[in-house]
Amino acid sequence: MATTARKTGPQTTQALKVEKYTAEVSRDFEVTFLEYWPHVYAFLLRLVGDHAEAEDLALETFMRLYQRPPADDQPLNTGGWLHRVATNLGLNAIRSWKRRQRYELENGKGMWQEHPANNPAELFTAEEEHRLVRQILAEMNPRQSRLLILRHSGMAYREIAQTLGLSATSLGPLLLRAETEFERRYRAANPEVEK
Repeated sequence: MATTARKTGPQTTQALKVEKYTAEVSRDFEVTFLEYWPHVYAFLLRLVGDHAEAEDLALETFMRLYQRPPADDQPLNTGGWLHRVATNLGLNAIRSWKRRQRYELENGKGMWQEHPANNPAELFTAEEEHRLVRQILAEMNPRQSRLLILRHSGMAYREIAQTLGLSATSLGPLLLRAETEFERRYRAANPEVEK
């Protein structure tokens, strides 16, 4: 009987340690989730333009953090890490155009039915403008797309540099090139825009 007690003792201690560690990780994740959810969701909503898809992508972003957190030996900029993952997921969603087209058509019908006072021609024009911007971003160099999206979402240069792993001093010229490339593509796709 004494040998049985010795065998279960270390196992019980190990099980308690695992249970305590799991509880701490869950509590830390919950705090992180509650702190960053509104920002990640709002960012993705602006990027993809669909509430349901933005929510799915935000959940996927947090699921990736929970399942595969960055290594402990690296200092973690949680907000930057979440924005980087959310940006990549959002751009991938934009590139899958057939699914996006279905969502946008359903959204357009719903908006018109909810707000009949809105002019359908204006709603269509605005949706076309958003579609064109998303398409141009999807066709651009991914780093340039990320730069434009993060800057447009209101992030400061220092935050963008941390998120993308760039030098803050090189961010200005890179952003200028990205804006120039976007403008060139936009004008090529939409020739009636004034120069």
